[in-house]
Amino acid sequence: MQRLGDFKLPHFFNYPPYFTLQPVRETREKQVQLWKELILDYCRSQKIFVISLEEDFPLFSNPVVERSLSHEARQVFLAALVNEGRAEWIDKSHKKCLILWLRIQDWADYILNFVKENGFEDSVMTVEDIRFGIETRGTELAGIDRGVLLRALKLLEQKGKAAIFKGTSADDEGVKFSA
Repeated sequence: MQRLGDFKLPHFFNYPPYFTLQPVRETREKQVQLWKELILDYCRSQKIFVISLEEDFPLFSNPVVERSLSHEARQVFLAALVNEGRAEWIDKSHKKCLILWLRIQDWADYILNFVKENGFEDSVMTVEDIRFGIETRGTELAGIDRGVLLRALKLLEQKGKAAIFKGTSADDEGVKFSA
């Protein structure tokens, strides 16, 4: 089984045809599904939130079988994630993609569970504490993309589960969680 760092790659990763867009509809649908799952799993395990079509991305080539995905294939696979609500294009030219291995609603639910499990109801935390603090080490929240976190917190605020406080700088924005 081939690995990419500590990530175990699926068997199809060593099958050269999967690096070429398949012309038969049923085969392509299966191929797209496999690539979507692989991209989401890899990004989650490595805490990657942005993929750029213009830069090297480890999954998009396999030196063992001497294959790389074409630019078109990369776009197809990322567009499929966008269509499912699992990614969003960051720019109008569709060159950078925000990967949502958890949807915003799922992030909001995760944050709420984290707050309840750790006794942070009625506590104030800074946005940076949530992203990089001791409390979140070893959790999905460690290193979370700032934009994703703020969107999830705003969703919680709309539901009356959190109140976001603006600070004098981006580093001291805070959030108070309510039970």
